Amino acid sequence: MTCMADQLEILAQTPLVQIQGQVLEVRGLSCRVGGLSVPIGSMVRIEATSSLLGEVVGFDRNEVMVMPFGTMAGIRSGDAVILEQLTQTVAVGDALLGRVINALGQPLDEGDALVGVGPRPLNPRPVDALDRPLIDEALATGVRAVDSMISLGRGQRIGIFAPPGVGKSTLLGMMARGTTADVNVVALVGERGREVRDFIENQLGAEGLARSVVVVATGDESPLLRIRAAQTATTVAEYFRDQGKDVLLIMDSLTRFCQAQRQVGLATGEPPATKGYTPSVFSMLPILLERSGRTTRGSITGLYAVLVEGDELEDPISEAARGVLDGHIALNRDLAHRNYWPAIDILTSVSRVANDVIDAQHSADAAQVRRLLAAYRDVEDLLNIGAYAGGSNEDFDLAIACKPAIDQLLMQGRSEMPSVSDFSKTAKQLQAVGLLINQQRQKKTRRGGR
Repeated sequence: MTCMADQLEILAQTPLVQIQGQVLEVRGLSCRVGGLSVPIGSMVRIEATSSLLGEVVGFDRNEVMVMPFGTMAGIRSGDAVILEQLTQTVAVGDALLGRVINALGQPLDEGDALVGVGPRPLNPRPVDALDRPLIDEALATGVRAVDSMISLGRGQRIGIFAPPGVGKSTLLGMMARGTTADVNVVALVGERGREVRDFIENQLGAEGLARSVVVVATGDESPLLRIRAAQTATTVAEYFRDQGKDVLLIMDSLTRFCQAQRQVGLATGEPPATKGYTPSVFSMLPILLERSGRTTRGSITGLYAVLVEGDELEDPISEAARGVLDGHIALNRDLAHRNYWPAIDILTSVSRVANDVIDAQHSADAAQVRRLLAAYRDVEDLLNIGAYAGGSNEDFDLAIACKPAIDQLLMQGRSEMPSVSDFSKTAKQLQAVGLLINQQRQKKTRRGGR
């Protein structure tokens, strides 16, 4: 099920004898356990009123700090704590396709029990930098604004930066349904419980779910499970990548992953560093994000939702993510208020690999559209108050004349998604807009010559 190196590593880390300690004290979100000498990251089982799994998150002199995966209710002093795994693993395999699982890899849907799955390390060794080929092939998403103006490559990692309520989940669902990737892996990290079924049934749909694996940890679950959901989804994506597939990994959201790690860090006595976020948040972030990408076997294209809190420039998670990701798609609340969907702010969005995966004509057409969008933004306020006189500025006139055609390209409802994404078709639609722009420019030049 997994490569031999992974299997040997798992075998080497399997405890051969039962190692046991006992609960000494419960403090905050963690238990202090005595008589248990195991490394950080180990999974243990607390024999309380009912068995409860947990993870070793730190030490204090001779005591081990264990954070349970569930509620503390029922834990008593003296309860046995038994080692389960020295290195945590998750069961992966082709049987996960079309299924909804929790952070531990257990089915949440009403399907059959998982068969034909095998363990894979939750935190594998990093991929060698020289084992990453160049990103040189486009990945279609079916969203015209993305494919035409912010073109993605197979193996790219890009963030979707958005405040709440501007269509982030809808956009992610559209991309999951419309992508040309072989497999989708969707991590719903810290989501509201009611939004899980809505995303699966309304955003993803039956057709999208059939080639997807959905990993869920809702906001009312332990912060450890929210962290683990992100890691489990990435591990599942790595399994399919190593089968030679192109995988689209969607994580909603990266911010809540960081918030969960902040909770764990503060509970273990880690000092807050930036706006309450602990140093471990900023060390774990690149480790998680670097697991996506292209290898000689396959690729993982990562789409990471980042919730913008207040002023984006002062949001530490947004800034840290931008420094690691290969681009960002910014959603704009003002566009959403105008019923402009998807509410992508093209001028503040960028794909750092776009010019490596599109041809010169596509790049030139996209640049023309960007210039006109910038010109229209400059003149928009004057237009709204009737203060702009036509003919005052050539670029403004051209932007005003071509704005309807540009909007027709960039605006797209959820019901307009193609059954099969065609990147070349979107490029031709962009080229048609580019031809229109050139025609309008020539008309104005001829009028000016007269």
